[in-house]
Amino acid sequence: MSARENPSRPVPNPGVMDIAAYVPGKSKAKPGIKLHKLSSNETPLGPSPAAVEAFKAEAGTLEFYPDGTAGELRNAVAETHGLNPDNLLCGNGSDELLGLLAHVYLNTGDEAIITEHGFLVYRIQILANGATPVVAPETDLRTDVDAILERVTERTKMVFLANPNNPTGTYISDAEVRRLHAGLPKDVLLVLDAAYAEYVRRNDYSAGVELVSGNENVVMTRTFSKIYGLAALRIGWMYGPAHVVDALNRVRGPFNLNSAAIAAGAAAIRDRAHVDEAAHFNETWVQALTGALTDIGLTVTPSVGNFILIHFPGDDPERSAAAADAFLTERGYVLRALGTYGLPNALRMSIGTAEANEGVIAALKDFMGRA
Repeated sequence: MSARENPSRPVPNPGVMDIAAYVPGKSKAKPGIKLHKLSSNETPLGPSPAAVEAFKAEAGTLEFYPDGTAGELRNAVAETHGLNPDNLLCGNGSDELLGLLAHVYLNTGDEAIITEHGFLVYRIQILANGATPVVAPETDLRTDVDAILERVTERTKMVFLANPNNPTGTYISDAEVRRLHAGLPKDVLLVLDAAYAEYVRRNDYSAGVELVSGNENVVMTRTFSKIYGLAALRIGWMYGPAHVVDALNRVRGPFNLNSAAIAAGAAAIRDRAHVDEAAHFNETWVQALTGALTDIGLTVTPSVGNFILIHFPGDDPERSAAAADAFLTERGYVLRALGTYGLPNALRMSIGTAEANEGVIAALKDFMGRA
């Protein structure tokens, strides 16, 4: 019997050891330097006060299991978006839902399509379930629908589309998403990851609700980690056809959301004033930062999210993204390096407080002005 037939220790499933573990954005600065964490797309406004109160109210009943259906949260989402709660599934962050989708619909020998600079979790989940990630190149850092459709084969089972995309901040119109869907076989599941949808202020954009409602092979995922300011609680939700929701319900953990997350999420999504304030603050600073950094000689990809993608000269080591990252970190401004996303000459900056945003502008002005 060969060593392969009689291994000396447990062996992971195919694909697992091909995964490069996800590395979160940095969260530390030098001792004694005030930290401005701008690496994880967190909101500078924090959560709704109503969500904080709802969270605190759960402290007296920690001995009880949470509602396994997350009924209160599903009803709040349904009321806000005009949806049927039976078509909603809540998860421990949208990451859990993306993982469940891959687990239920992908297997060894299958393929799933992702875009060139798409969210790294898609690739991780595809490989973790023994399938093969197929990368569709982007055009000008934007999803290329034709490139995706050209890569569809009989082995394709899923397409992951972040819209808006992280880390580029770009989006494609509702018409383009519909064109993509129309070109897919009916047994291919289109996963619309709309984590940043609440920030978008474009007339031609849609998060995907109508497309999901009218079809059997589209789902949309959303998160409470961004505009709602509840990243620490890990809350996500999915809107999908009844048969997809039913399939995922059969394999998810029976109590996959805790009581505090359910209560805080329901309160947060009902506080429309807080959401509107966060969206307005974000739009103001995306425009201001883009203009200011362009004026000092940097290139900024137009963004509809709560972050911007800043490009640095690739032919000057002293003004490279790596040099800028070190320069900013020394001063307490922690941005996201993007080598793992195939963007080694760029940094992603989350929109922070006014103090943090103004500080980055001043620091990068100094950085670019060095002799």
